[in-house]
Amino acid sequence: MELWLLLFLMVLLTYLIVRRRVASITRSQPITPTSDSTETVTVAARQPTLRPITQQEETELRNCFPWGVYYLQNVEYRPQAVLCRGKLRTNPDTAYQTVRENIEAEFGDRFFVIFQESFSGKPFFALVPNPHAQHKKGDAQGNLTPVYQEPITKPGLALALLLITLFTTTLIGATEIAGLSLEQVQSHPRLLLQGLPYALALMTILSVHELGHYLVAIYYKMRTTLPYFIPVPFFLGTFGAFIQMRSPVPNRKALFDVGIAGPVAGLVVTIPLLIWGLAHSTVVPLSEDSGLVNIQSLNPRFSLLLTLLTKWALGTQFTPEMAINLHPVSVAGYIGLIVTAFNLMPVGQLDGGHIVHAMFGQRMGAGIGQITRLLMLILAMNEQSLLLWAIILIFMPIADEPALNDVSELDNWRDLAGLLALVMLVSMLLPVPGAIAKLLSV
Repeated sequence: MELWLLLFLMVLLTYLIVRRRVASITRSQPITPTSDSTETVTVAARQPTLRPITQQEETELRNCFPWGVYYLQNVEYRPQAVLCRGKLRTNPDTAYQTVRENIEAEFGDRFFVIFQESFSGKPFFALVPNPHAQHKKGDAQGNLTPVYQEPITKPGLALALLLITLFTTTLIGATEIAGLSLEQVQSHPRLLLQGLPYALALMTILSVHELGHYLVAIYYKMRTTLPYFIPVPFFLGTFGAFIQMRSPVPNRKALFDVGIAGPVAGLVVTIPLLIWGLAHSTVVPLSEDSGLVNIQSLNPRFSLLLTLLTKWALGTQFTPEMAINLHPVSVAGYIGLIVTAFNLMPVGQLDGGHIVHAMFGQRMGAGIGQITRLLMLILAMNEQSLLLWAIILIFMPIADEPALNDVSELDNWRDLAGLLALVMLVSMLLPVPGAIAKLLSV
């Protein structure tokens, strides 16, 4: 009963944090998605009243669409955007680059230039008022870069949250992982150091995951905050870390790279730490209390990848009759594996949602998200510990925000990397098949 109460409180608090975070992002980003009866259009977050362009400006706008690039057929005025419909006559990258440069040369940074597909699959352009229009400065090559006056990186806040989270995770590591009581820690503060292996390992995993997102976003010249940790004095000691994207994603290639960078970077650190921690863990007899949430008697067979890593680390010690009493570092690695698996879920604005959106398009990505929700519910019927995930996914928005150029497709290498990421997700979630279990003697 206490466990379920804790899970309920965790879900409630997570929901409030995510809701506040999404609201903050919505207020700060230049664009957010909306929809009408025929297509999805990216619009300004703080939506000013659209000033209708004059007849002369419409003529200038039509001249921005070369006949051999995008044959413009009509211009529609909406309260939130100017829609330009026609026929695509070249590849999407060339069309978007040409039209955007022409519009920026004519109108400056007055509009965001959006390139998306309607529900019928026909590419169209949308001009959306830019609420953050600023003057631009040029470099030696003549490239123009927006000048933003509002600083978005707050290193003081990021450092303060980092230090607070280091303390809370160390406290949880000492009391919940190492088994010390709070009274013992208060009487002998030096005992708090026993929580450092767990705290340092967990924060390294979370930091590297978010730095993966951050560095790739910076590479694509997207405005983003530093990673911010969320400290809590219970549960794991933290609810993770996040960054806030405060500029639109330029294209599906950038969307894919930013989305996959976090899980890949996190796994690069998680797997070695998990293997080391498992090698220093002890085996205990398998019992009715063994499961995937019992770190004193973990049964890793619910996950193919975790089983393979356990067999690699423990060798012949890990037999069909044995569970694992996790070392503090392996607890952090195990949490890192769970966090990565959840983020790879191809739903909404999770990393996996960004990946499938970039690979298959926004509409198909949303369809994959719906199927994922259904599969998680089915999986939760066999493994009740996954019910929490299924509930969170149900209440999570299914649609991912589109990129400015949401038409151009990915190259083959990125498609392959995306499929491998989904295969990795399946290996984390599905149990060990009987044939492999017999082969490994687990």
